[in-house]
Amino acid sequence: MDAGYGNDTGLRTAITALGLRYVAGIGPNTSVWPPGEAPVPPQSRTGRGRPQTRLQRGQHQPISVKTLALSLTQEAWQTITWREGTTDWLASRFARRRVRPAHRDNLLSELRAEEWLLIEWLEDETEPTKYWFSTLPEETAFDRLVDLTKLRWRIERDYQELKQELGLGDYEGRGWRGFHHHATLCIAAYGFLIAERGALPPSGPSFSARSRDLPFPTVTDAEAPPIQPERHIPNSIATMRRRLIVALARTLPRCPCCNAPICKTIRIPDY
Repeated sequence: MDAGYGNDTGLRTAITALGLRYVAGIGPNTSVWPPGEAPVPPQSRTGRGRPQTRLQRGQHQPISVKTLALSLTQEAWQTITWREGTTDWLASRFARRRVRPAHRDNLLSELRAEEWLLIEWLEDETEPTKYWFSTLPEETAFDRLVDLTKLRWRIERDYQELKQELGLGDYEGRGWRGFHHHATLCIAAYGFLIAERGALPPSGPSFSARSRDLPFPTVTDAEAPPIQPERHIPNSIATMRRRLIVALARTLPRCPCCNAPICKTIRIPDY
């Protein structure tokens, strides 16, 4: 989740209480206890007065994640590649540390568990650009942590395809029940298309080249023009949806749009 939600300490705590793990974006001013430091546990008293029940901040004080990032040595930063982009492989500089979130921990009675602090700093920037908290296990590999952190792009891509290809953003009602039904059907249809794409791979050779190197579809039959696929990939969601629509339309006696008779001999292209 992005920093709009990740900055909410209560939300992160509730997710952890459910037994779930997260990777959450945070702001540069988020306070943490650096590695090796922590608040002082409540001290018991033998004399008069109430015993301490909350954590104490003794000689050490928490710092912001930006301050921690700027204090790291050059050896702490690694260049990691996580996926192929439109023009080239995506890579950036990252550093990570095990820290304890410090936001209002002086109101708690127990220490917060350590989490991963992941920091991204582009080489052409004067200061770190992004920060994340993650409750992934301590033994998680560095490249795996980066890959899961950048997984949010794929989620946004799924959301975009749901809106553009399956009509998730076309709901115009005002009730929660109607929207819930609409979203459920869209997600079910999307899951079906994903399953079809995985179960029916293209019969041709796999595409190992970059998307910008893929050829444009060619018109070989004027009566059966090629279906325009997304990024010209035959098994994309847009192409799969289009093929299903054409296949379903061929089962009807007339076109649902113009009411013209449908010719059963129309050839559906294989690309």
